This record gives sequence, C-alpha cells and structure tokens, in this order.
Amino acid sequence: MQAISSLQVKEILDKAYLRYNTPQFIEQDPIAIPHLFSQKQDIEIMGFFAATLAWGNRTTIIKKCKELITLFDNAPYQFILQHQESDLKALQHFKHRTFQPTDLLYFVAFLRYWYEKHTSLETAFLVPTQAQEIDVKKSLIQFHEFFFGFLSDYPKRTQKHIATPLRNSACKRLNLFLRWMVRKDSQKVDFGLWHGISTRQLICPCDVHVERVALHLGLIPKIQSNWQTAQLLTQKLRTFDAEDPVKYDFALFGLGAYENWG
Repeated sequence: MQAISSLQVKEILDKAYLRYNTPQFIEQDPIAIPHLFSQKQDIEIMGFFAATLAWGNRTTIIKKCKELITLFDNAPYQFILQHQESDLKALQHFKHRTFQPTDLLYFVAFLRYWYEKHTSLETAFLVPTQAQEIDVKKSLIQFHEFFFGFLSDYPKRTQKHIATPLRNSACKRLNLFLRWMVRKDSQKVDFGLWHGISTRQLICPCDVHVERVALHLGLIPKIQSNWQTAQLLTQKLRTFDAEDPVKYDFALFGLGAYENWG
C-alpha cells in the first residue's frame, strides 16, 4: 500500500467513526448486553461480563450473555448481593469457550465482595494519582490486584480472564469495558457512567480487526498483541483527538470487521 499522510489517515478514521458510532451499532455488538439495563450497577456488572466474554463470534457472545442474565434471575445486581449458596448451583453449567463455571463462581464472589463495600465498580480502577496519570495502566494493575487479592485461594486458572499490563497483555477486554463505562457522546453507544477516569486516559482495545487496520494505516509497525502496541496505537490516535483518542476504536473495528480493510 502506498504511504498516506497522517492527515489522510485522520480523515479516513473520522469518516469511519461517524459511520459506526451510531445506535445501529449496538444491536450486533456485545455492548447490547449492558444496554438491556438502566440501573448503574446492572450496567456495570453485565458490561463487565460482556467485555470479559467478548471473544469469538459476536452472535454467540450475546447469546451466552443473555443466558447469564437468565441465570441471574434477570436482576444481576440483586443476584450478586442477595444470592444464597443454593442459587449458585444454577451457575455450575455455564461455559463460554475457556470461561468455565469455576471462573464464573469466582467472578460472582468478587463482585459480591466489592458491592458489599462500594456502590460502583469504578472505585476498583481509581488510583490515588488518577488525575495525573497519562493512561489507565496503573488502574488496570490495581484492578487485577483487587480482583485476586480478596481471597488467598483464588483459582489460578481464572487469571487468564483478567489481564494486567504487568504481564505485557494488551488488556483488550478490560480496555473495552473502560471505554463503555467512561466515554460519552451524543450517540449514546458508550455509557459515560464513570467520571473519575478521563477519556484521554483510555487505551484503545486491540482486537484482531483493530490491529490489522492499524497496521494497514501505518499506525503500528507490526501486529503484536501486547501492552506496548496498545499504548503506541493510542499515542498515535491522540494526535488525531487528544481528548478522546479511543473514539477511533469504532472506526478501526468497523473498517476491519465490516469493510475488510487490511
């Protein structure tokens, strides 16, 4: 591909952002799951699960998340806080790819622990120096520590489902969840429920579509799914919009998933 200028790349991404950041995007995307709810905690909980399970076929992801909602008696927050030991039996057959019942039961245990002490999951991501941070690296590290720190005998296998930059992971699913919770604009695809993290601190979720298009446009030098690549891509996107770089996730994903760029 002939090299194109940064101005041309920005024009391509701005146009694609307008095409894909629309309410019509919601129905076929995992973000449709938290959009089924209006209460903040329900949105957080099902957004967290939908982002965690967001790999593979999106139709299957949405189907499995709806199955999970049914297991939560259609009231996730209430289930998390009020479930009895007997209620957990229904969760012991839930699976999605490598996400197994053991993982689900641990997620539920953590969420109960957290919501018994806090009104929002946001506080698990807020670090004391949040306002001064350039990105959410410390937030993701802290969340990982909280998630696996409240029980000494957590299942080691569950670590694969909560990434951390300390292991050089791109943290795609957690960055996707943060985008949903933090970003807000007139199209109302993302929720904008959280205000302690700035949109300029978000890191772009790097899935296969995003990385392929980013490489195609010269935004990253090679496809390498790690934290450095996610940071580098986001740094390039900040040159196009310093306050809301991750809005271009819509553009990069849309160009890859729907228009087969790259």
